[in-house]
Amino acid sequence: MFVIGTAGHVDHGKSTLVKALTGIDPDRLREEQQREMTIDLGFAWLTLPGGREVSLIDVPGHERFIKNMLAGVGGIDAVLLVIAADEAVMPQTREHLAIIDLLAIHHGIVVLSKVDLVDADWLELVREDVREVLAGSTLASAPIVPVSARTGAGLAELLLTLDCLLDTLPARDHGRGVPRLAIDRSFTITGFGTVVTGTLRDGVLSVGQEVELLPPGLRARIRGLQSHQRPIDQGKPGMRVAVNLAGVHHRDIKRGHVLTLPGALTPTTLLDARVRVISDVVSIAHNAALDLFIGSSEAPCRLTLLDTDELSSGTEGWVQIRLTVPVVAAVGDRFILRTPSPSRTVAGGVVIDPHPPRHRRFRSEVIAALTLRAQGSPAERLRQTMADGRPRLRTESLAAAGIADTEAEAVLATLVMEGHLVVLGDDALISFAGWASLRATLRDLLASYHQRFPLRRGMSREEVRQRLQLTPRLWQSVLTTALAEGWLSADETTVRLTDFTPQPTVDQQRALNRYMSALANVPPASPPTELDSELLVWACDNGLLVKIASDLYLLPATCIAMTMWVRTTIETQGGVTVAAFRDHFGVSRRYAVAFLEYLDEQRITRRVGDTRILVR
Repeated sequence: MFVIGTAGHVDHGKSTLVKALTGIDPDRLREEQQREMTIDLGFAWLTLPGGREVSLIDVPGHERFIKNMLAGVGGIDAVLLVIAADEAVMPQTREHLAIIDLLAIHHGIVVLSKVDLVDADWLELVREDVREVLAGSTLASAPIVPVSARTGAGLAELLLTLDCLLDTLPARDHGRGVPRLAIDRSFTITGFGTVVTGTLRDGVLSVGQEVELLPPGLRARIRGLQSHQRPIDQGKPGMRVAVNLAGVHHRDIKRGHVLTLPGALTPTTLLDARVRVISDVVSIAHNAALDLFIGSSEAPCRLTLLDTDELSSGTEGWVQIRLTVPVVAAVGDRFILRTPSPSRTVAGGVVIDPHPPRHRRFRSEVIAALTLRAQGSPAERLRQTMADGRPRLRTESLAAAGIADTEAEAVLATLVMEGHLVVLGDDALISFAGWASLRATLRDLLASYHQRFPLRRGMSREEVRQRLQLTPRLWQSVLTTALAEGWLSADETTVRLTDFTPQPTVDQQRALNRYMSALANVPPASPPTELDSELLVWACDNGLLVKIASDLYLLPATCIAMTMWVRTTIETQGGVTVAAFRDHFGVSRRYAVAFLEYLDEQRITRRVGDTRILVR
């Protein structure tokens, strides 16, 4: 499915054209209908002659509402640039065309509206004027179709032209990647609750899914989905989607928020970008205060010019954009820059890195790295992304390198085969050098731990994760790979080097033997606990001792014999008391209480008053 947007000067007939094509009035606000002027975004849809269904976004043309216009054109596939034949090119025509050009929208149709108000000679002059204005823009070769929404003239030709134009666009029905819905409306419907709308990019949204709203980080669940007022089970890339959300109030959601999967994306206040200044702007200075428009969001920012002191009219340059509020962005996202006062479009560009470090200006290595990110092959970009040696989730790595899902498998296979990348577990990547370093760090960490604590089974999994500063998902991927390579072993709670075996020293073994000999006395006694606590733990782990209480240990054979006596006594006499146990074994009351409480903890016995009975 494709989304088509309108553009053009105020009162040039955009909304009237949309209504004539679809039968839907996109001016939904009462004020819009009273003033006969589009103020906010309008939405409609239609089926083209070839059977393809498309969405239409109608944008305001008045200069005061350019910000609203920008919230609607970020996700469109093609544009209808509407120019009234009786007025020709006007100021907002030029600004909208500049925005289309900066957003790299290469597919469009110029609609010469209101042709019923002019004669043929005037119409030809307007056509020539339009061609001159389009020259050098992304719409330079766009077809020009004269229409009259009032009489219907040219509407059929416009639909056929649009059908042919969309045949040249790549399909957007794939469902891979992380779904991103740039929200342009949030409202409530009685009986349903919160509803948000937007154009879905990349992955798939499904009913029942848990989602996250960024930047605020609100969690919600998809209760229902609609497209063109029809219920759907899944929203796919390129669709206009209405999402009914449970667990969040519509007042907490604003235009500019992004709906995505939990943990999939991270808001940012710093962007590396390539910026182009439009031709009729004098210049943009370093540290200029501007407004950034990306997706459906707007954010104040300042520009750090990385390779010049000033960007003059029509030039391009590398910039770092410092935002005062967070936005959600991905590699390859297009944006617009405007001056806040007077409000005017001055530049636009493309995001090269949505999560960069701070850069110092006029550094050749920074410019070289940015150039590679912008112009390098997918494999080169991914190698550069992973060059710091840190493990990253696969989806995060590919998104940071700007690699499409369709080319990801081939790029990864090549880099792994050539020894540049290592796949960790099922969903993480690291450079070959990074894995060698991380593996060495982990081995050294465990070797040091084993040396300090030679009797422990291993180091706590969680402590290792924290020491390596890894997220739980990345740590699991690292652990899976290390276990597969065979140099690491693990149980439910600890990890250790495979060639490590906990073993007491000669002196420790002698002390343990003396302690165990003392425990073998009859009646059993509890000798003073002079052993190192870790030696006691090791002895218990290896089945040499049984811990009854903090200061009471028994030999396994003694523990079994006592347990059997308790069982037999309960079965023959109906129960056993502390006094009976004490008298039979000739031990102290404290000893007897501790052992019977141990059996309670083991779910062998249960206390009823002063008597123990069997649980099983």
